[in-house]
Amino acid sequence: MTDMKKVKKPDFEQVYLDNYSYIYNYVYMRLLHRENTEDIVSNVFTKAMVHYESYDNTRSNVRTWLCNIAKNTVTDFYRLKSNQPHVDIDDITEPGVDDEFDLLQDDINRRLYRILSYLTDSERDFLAMRYQAGMSNEEIGNTLGIQAKAVSERYRRLLKKCREIVEEHGLKEDEE
Repeated sequence: MTDMKKVKKPDFEQVYLDNYSYIYNYVYMRLLHRENTEDIVSNVFTKAMVHYESYDNTRSNVRTWLCNIAKNTVTDFYRLKSNQPHVDIDDITEPGVDDEFDLLQDDINRRLYRILSYLTDSERDFLAMRYQAGMSNEEIGNTLGIQAKAVSERYRRLLKKCREIVEEHGLKEDEE
């Protein structure tokens, strides 16, 4: 007899199609850099494809599972980056608008990008879980090892910080 509680997993191709944009946006919110995001998202889905057979859909939904892979892959990226030799900031060319997926073409996106640039990696990660991955407080809490109530409080404090950034750096919407 088959176990009726276990729901059949979709084909990996469908998982990829359904979740690519969420994972891309999740990673982009952490890195704020298109090329690095593309590389990491590619790595995330490669890892997910290799381990898809061992994924247990009774323990978490596939998007949460992919977000955890993405979170670990971004952490590995930063770890590797911190071990690389220092490069003088004057030697680095600043990316153009085209390099950032035309993000800065839109005034709202430009302001959002600036707000996110003032946040720490962990704060951007938290917002990405909430808004890009669409994770619930309980799912975020499970990922971070904290209670759902603590997630709610962290979210409240982070929104307050974002409002303060808007005030301090003049990022309010232009009034005409």
